[in-house]
Amino acid sequence: MFYEGAIYRPPSEAGSLILQITVGCRHNACTFCSVFKDKRFRIKSEQEIEEIISIALAEYPDAERIFLADGDALTVETSVLVKILDRLYRSFSRLERVGIYGGPKDIRQKSIEELKELKEHGLNIVYLGVESGSARILKTVHKGVTPEEMIAAGQKVMASGLLLSCTVIIGLGGKAYSQEHAIETAKVASAINPHYLAGLTLIVKPEAPIMRSVQKGELELLSPLEALTEIKTLVEHLQVTDCIFRCNHASNYLPLKATLPQEGAMLINIIDKVIQSNQTGQLRPEGSRAL
Repeated sequence: MFYEGAIYRPPSEAGSLILQITVGCRHNACTFCSVFKDKRFRIKSEQEIEEIISIALAEYPDAERIFLADGDALTVETSVLVKILDRLYRSFSRLERVGIYGGPKDIRQKSIEELKELKEHGLNIVYLGVESGSARILKTVHKGVTPEEMIAAGQKVMASGLLLSCTVIIGLGGKAYSQEHAIETAKVASAINPHYLAGLTLIVKPEAPIMRSVQKGELELLSPLEALTEIKTLVEHLQVTDCIFRCNHASNYLPLKATLPQEGAMLINIIDKVIQSNQTGQLRPEGSRAL
């Protein structure tokens, strides 16, 4: 399938056909991420992409979902993305949905009209890594945008009519800034009001730049119960409408899911019971957590 390096996709795209139209991540500076550090970013040529689609069609003609990789494929010129989308829907007769990662910088460089055009041609969902709403933490992890710029990017996708799934990282501020991280992240997520909001709990890989902060004692990682407390604080401060909240990724200590705000109280009650009982035995063991 002409994959270059390891391929990563959102958890909800597990059953999707992955088409790698870009290699790596254009920003590729986030200290918590080790995913694309071994790749040099490039956009594949239209000829390469055409070959990929032809091979994919021969092997998976009944694909119903397709995800366009790598890390921020939305950086591709809109006119080229339109051609790709049109080709996909012409070729795959059962295709229902196409998803894509969108970095905040790439989203901000596209107009609402361009995003609407992509939707008209069959793009369905954009995945945005918000990570944190704290200006301090975003700067520390080299995300490259401010909370205000992150909000603007998310709101632009929402205004276009595309589905938006935002991801935040539990524990990214460590013990020192856990409260700030939860509250400020809730503010940013609330301002965006995405269709989906997912929480992943920080896992520090040895090759990730943030590991140096851990080794120096600058970042003290949360315990499982502290991570749950942070999730509780996040949920308590969220002001969203019909948002599907998921914290059931393999990185999380306790699988959680709810529709907010309708099931917020139920979610908080579940977390409280675990924290108050201190029953860590029902939590995912550290060695079983995965990205």
